[in-house]
Amino acid sequence: MATNRTFTMLKPDAVEKGHIGAILEQINSSGFRIVAMKLTQMTQDDARIFYAVHKERPFFGELVEYMTRGPIVAAVLEKENAVEDFRTLIGATNPDEAAEGTIRKKYAASIGENAVHGSDSNENARIESAFHFSGREMF
Repeated sequence: MATNRTFTMLKPDAVEKGHIGAILEQINSSGFRIVAMKLTQMTQDDARIFYAVHKERPFFGELVEYMTRGPIVAAVLEKENAVEDFRTLIGATNPDEAAEGTIRKKYAASIGENAVHGSDSNENARIESAFHFSGREMF
């Protein structure tokens, strides 16, 4: 069952480079409505929990360091078919493989510093939204 909400994070590299406004504008102009948003910084424990699915991968330590090196923008977005449409908008994880005009093609520097996170399923959108916006019913 499709949901009308998804979760995103503008990652530390995008925040550091001053791309918050441009990325949010692209999100809005693509028909998404921001229903919750905050600028925050993940702790090492937060990052380990959020990315626990990758804990056995060789890049896990680097991922935790990267995601905790500076502020992020966490947001819940609303639109018909939100998860799939947002995944299309952000583009492939590797910016060299991302379609022209996608967020990662425009703002990502590498696979490791790819500017933005987008939930990959309706279930993960609910879990990730709850992680960053505890105590609020987002779905």
